[in-house]
Amino acid sequence: MARYIGSKQKLQRQIGEDLGLKTNALKTARRLAIKPGQHGAKAHRKLSDYAIQLREKQKLKYIYGILEKQLHKMFEEASKNPAATGTVLLSSLERRLDNVVYRASFTLTRAAARQLVRHDHFLLNGKKMNIPSYTVKVGDVITMKKSKSAKIPQVAAAMEEERPVPNWIEVKGTSIKIIKLPVREDIIEKIDEQLIVEYYNR
Repeated sequence: MARYIGSKQKLQRQIGEDLGLKTNALKTARRLAIKPGQHGAKAHRKLSDYAIQLREKQKLKYIYGILEKQLHKMFEEASKNPAATGTVLLSSLERRLDNVVYRASFTLTRAAARQLVRHDHFLLNGKKMNIPSYTVKVGDVITMKKSKSAKIPQVAAAMEEERPVPNWIEVKGTSIKIIKLPVREDIIEKIDEQLIVEYYNR
């Protein structure tokens, strides 16, 4: 699967917000005010409605680490649901396996969670699962494949940080259980999903 391998700091500077892509929050904060590019420091023009919608859509892509084709496909699937399209889209993104591993505080970033999943560190309901984009369901149990996985320095540091775990998942040791579907209130990132819906429906 194709993925973005460029500078994550550049993406955050483009949006002008800390998107949780880097672990060094202080370094990120110092550079957020300067847009990337030769004239980044001078760019202060007013954004059009389209530009605002585009930036929000790009922000969502960067936060969850997915490409345009993936996001567009997920939007089309969400638009077929009778519930609010934006809310359904966010719920689907939250239920990606790599995001679940991140939300359980097993890693400090989603990129690190994606790498762990790809490298066969997890089992899904007792079976091998190394697809980061897999959508988990209620009742699914994700467990670390080997006890030594928890001893990886980055994993150990993340587990010691004790970030708040959303109430739609239950974490016991190195095991995660999906106890219900995530709702809009469970998503702490500042995302205006209506702007994204407007972008795709323009």
